[in-house]
Amino acid sequence: MYYGNECEMCDREFGSQQAAIQHMDALDHWASRFECDTCDREFFTQRSADQHMDDKGHWEPQFGCETCDKRFRSQLYANQHMNALNHYKRHCCCDCAKTFQSENALRMHLNSSSHRGKNVACPLCKTAFTSASGLSHHLETSSCPQAGNLNYRTIFQAISLRDCNGLLTNKLLTYPDFGTQNVASSAAWNDSNYECYLCHREYNTLQALNQHLNSPAHSEKLYHCPNRSCNHQFSCLASLFNHLESESCKFVRFEKVQKQVPNFITGQQKFIGFL
Repeated sequence: MYYGNECEMCDREFGSQQAAIQHMDALDHWASRFECDTCDREFFTQRSADQHMDDKGHWEPQFGCETCDKRFRSQLYANQHMNALNHYKRHCCCDCAKTFQSENALRMHLNSSSHRGKNVACPLCKTAFTSASGLSHHLETSSCPQAGNLNYRTIFQAISLRDCNGLLTNKLLTYPDFGTQNVASSAAWNDSNYECYLCHREYNTLQALNQHLNSPAHSEKLYHCPNRSCNHQFSCLASLFNHLESESCKFVRFEKVQKQVPNFITGQQKFIGFL
């Protein structure tokens, strides 16, 4: 609101407020206005407006309800409102009527065995899995009764030989000696459990500790996401597939990974066709 007889931009003065307003309208000599978030007060500087809103508590509430138009001055108050009225935005599974608080949680549910079943078969023993990452874990941990010689090391060797352009595999500065097994002895006993000398995790049996030492837990990062804008790296193929299945970097659809993985594992599927 303007009350004086002076131009807000230049030094001119006028005999009436109306003349001053006409002048400022004609020459666009109105000064900048900074409005209060709540009332009709206007100020010539943001600092003055901020001071007014601090004094009067006139800041516009910044935290909104996910369902209705109500806004609150803190996230705590917004959460209390949404809890009381069940106003959280829900992501609903239409088939089983379950609700989830995030899109990612809903996607994981839809990609679980509850909806997908077990349609990814091991090409060697025919055991069925829900996902490509499940099949990869089965093979990388030497769990397949038809291929006890397979593990994460031998699978990496086979894939890296096919992956000439480094689409999935890392080019290591020194090629690891995958023929060497890490074997712990009774010296790993610490009076209560068998302890890993690398990460200090403890195990009830020496066999469990040795399984840990020869797992990808302390391996180099052997794989990377094929999406060039994603920097994620992985120690085993199962972790890479789990990343792709999550669609977090939106590089490939979950369904495509599941469809192609058995032929990819056996070498019948080319890298470009797989992705």
